[in-house]
Amino acid sequence: MINQVRTLRLARGLSQDSLGKFLGVSRQTVNAIEMGRYDPSLPLAFKIARFFAMPIEDVFDDSANEA
Repeated sequence: MINQVRTLRLARGLSQDSLGKFLGVSRQTVNAIEMGRYDPSLPLAFKIARFFAMPIEDVFDDSANEA
């Protein structure tokens, strides 16, 4: 799944650690999400979208997974 987490985080001057602390996950989890190695759970994806005050579809794009 393609996501905009890294771009959004950097635009706000946040570290992976500070974003992770707000979300209740580790810095390593934030890194894995940003690198596309881990797709967050639906509740975590909504929490990320709410943090950035954006619709979830603007943060995460699963169109690459469409058949």
